[in-house]
Amino acid sequence: MIHILTKENSIANHFISELRDKEIQKDSMRFRRNIERLGEVMAYEISKTFTYSPEEIETPLGIAEMHTLQEQPVLITLIRAGLPFHQGFLNIFDRAESGFIAAHRHTKKSGEFEIHRKYQNTPNLDERIVIVSDPMLATGKSLVLCCKELLSEYNIKELHIASIIASQEGVDHVRAFVPEAQIWVGDVDNELTSKSYIVPGLGDAGDLAYGTKEH
Repeated sequence: MIHILTKENSIANHFISELRDKEIQKDSMRFRRNIERLGEVMAYEISKTFTYSPEEIETPLGIAEMHTLQEQPVLITLIRAGLPFHQGFLNIFDRAESGFIAAHRHTKKSGEFEIHRKYQNTPNLDERIVIVSDPMLATGKSLVLCCKELLSEYNIKELHIASIIASQEGVDHVRAFVPEAQIWVGDVDNELTSKSYIVPGLGDAGDLAYGTKEH
């Protein structure tokens, strides 16, 4: 199942508009904060699918009957672009455990590329709800590689994949190869260039958030 935030009007549309705006992008602090805000919005939306338990909460004046989150998810992100997005999720699921994955794209002389996982640090994911976040879902190959390896290593109870901007091709790829995942995206663009840039997209999220990289 795929959930697209911009299908309905909300403040998420405004944050995504600012992320796309090439003039506002010049303020890297605001760019990071908007990614973080969208992590918060998406965490709230995903939280609606979780299980809650009735609980009596004692206030200074009496007892309130409330429903509280039964289980915290594990939050996993692909670094480096995913770090502010991850922080947004962590602001909402503030007792959640975290995991981090680094994936490297190796481009061949033919122009084709392979994805290799370079680093992974996660808690035990057996029987856990897992949210894997990456702000850009272009080809979907990095997310598929990471998610399939996590699924092969752990008996994950429930898997959510979260991105801000996705290409339709990337969404289709994830749905085909990780059908058990629920996909959450801010917006979906139709075009993907030969160099795997989403159009109109927003550019390189990692560079806009943290500066250009040499390697």
